[in-house]
Amino acid sequence: MVRKVYDYLDETFLKTCYIYLYNMPSSRVAHKFALKENVIHYPQLDTVLMVEAFIRENSAEFKKRNLWEALPKKMMYQTFCVIFEYLAESGKIAQDKLGTVVWIWNPTLVKKYIGKSALRAK
Repeated sequence: MVRKVYDYLDETFLKTCYIYLYNMPSSRVAHKFALKENVIHYPQLDTVLMVEAFIRENSAEFKKRNLWEALPKKMMYQTFCVIFEYLAESGKIAQDKLGTVVWIWNPTLVKKYIGKSALRAK
């Protein structure tokens, strides 16, 4: 009978490994934001969409703080930072060397390359 590796490890060690892997900083984006305990207010979907649209329309015009001040709807800076971090981690925005916020997400290009069989994960 073939035994698996985890049969030789004790349960406490496995739980410790699981907790460590669960709390790793390189976890998925949604999981990363679910662990934040010091966030006072999580944004609503319409607020996230409003910030996305504003950044898309005004790409490369503002730095982070100026962008927050120029938004059409006012919000707490901490809420804005949660949205900003989410957009940066999901690859929709980036900052250049000077700190200017730029919209980099291109869904038409993504659709073009999703159909290519050479780029599929195996």
